[in-house]
Amino acid sequence: MSNSIAFVVYLIFLMLGATTAGYMEDKYPASVLEDTNLDMFGLTRKYDYPLESHFVTTEDKYILCLFRLRRPKARPVFLMHGLLDSSITWILSGPWAALGYYLYDLGYDVWMGNARGNFYSRNHTFYNPDNDKSFWRFSWHEIGYYDLPASIDFVLKKTGFNKLAYIGHSQGTTTFFVMSSMRPEYNAKVTVMSALAPVSYMKNLKAPLLPIMRNLLALSGNAITEFLPRSTLWKACFRSKITEDTCYDYLFQIMGKDQKMWNATMAPVYMAHLPSGSNLKQFKHYVQLIDSGRFCQYDYGPVENMKRYDSSQPKEYPIKNITVPVALYYASNDHLSSYKDVIRLSKELPNVVENCLYPYKKWNHMTMVWGLESRELAHKRMVEVMKKFEPEL
Repeated sequence: MSNSIAFVVYLIFLMLGATTAGYMEDKYPASVLEDTNLDMFGLTRKYDYPLESHFVTTEDKYILCLFRLRRPKARPVFLMHGLLDSSITWILSGPWAALGYYLYDLGYDVWMGNARGNFYSRNHTFYNPDNDKSFWRFSWHEIGYYDLPASIDFVLKKTGFNKLAYIGHSQGTTTFFVMSSMRPEYNAKVTVMSALAPVSYMKNLKAPLLPIMRNLLALSGNAITEFLPRSTLWKACFRSKITEDTCYDYLFQIMGKDQKMWNATMAPVYMAHLPSGSNLKQFKHYVQLIDSGRFCQYDYGPVENMKRYDSSQPKEYPIKNITVPVALYYASNDHLSSYKDVIRLSKELPNVVENCLYPYKKWNHMTMVWGLESRELAHKRMVEVMKKFEPEL
């Protein structure tokens, strides 16, 4: 049986498999299950935090939703999520563990971005994402080239500051490297960039499910479409102990296995809000990086590349243009961000101010964001580094 067929069988098993009535309700606290149904406003209202939403239009007319834990006149910090994720990832773990709440409690004005095409940013001046394929003609390159500059400019104008601190996770680091290399004027608008599980070079990726993704992309051909939008399929993972363990097995194959730091109590909350939508082209672009061993723009093929890049090969991102101070935080058991590739990146970035390969051997792709002890073992150090670059108020 091929990997792709096995994956389809697995999905059918989840949707149609034997159900133990009330399994999720019996195992998880009512407060946790309540959070599975709450959005950004619902969660912050429940935990008594002041949230605002703002809408930003990019140069190419995408309409993005930014959320703000508002603290007027405080230093702004901008948080950007990873692939298939959204701004909600920064508050899902609750006030006792989530980085967004932690930064607000420390006195920051916290802004959380959303990339085009995810659950909170499915809007455009002209295109309807449900009907117009043109809406989905982007990869993470456009998120870096258009979304981040528009979001950063909006935050700085709204707050009156001329710089902000930036924290990105996974794709949120890729897009920052795109912006700061291709539009180097934005280096001057960021005090320090904290890169959590940074993704640029991907030659040493070891994700076991990569063959399945390749098969899915091959089957999709040149399709232009939304990929893995938010849905209620996550509930199938909590029908029984068998389905729950099966889901965890696949999840750990994607991220890397870290049961010690995995917050199993909050698992339904994480899985209810992730995935939050993306575009097939984003995945295709990453697979191109894996195959080429380069950090470069999208490969459209020799003919189209000549039109776009004046070269048969896509152009490399000019990493040497990234002059902003960069702090790198990464783990050796991350299946989506190889520490070997991050070390390569660290040697090319001109201004690395922190190069932290965590000593915890089991930490995975999400540990720094969702891990049980992430605040104590990761977030506090990130803040210490941020403070070194803060201008006086």
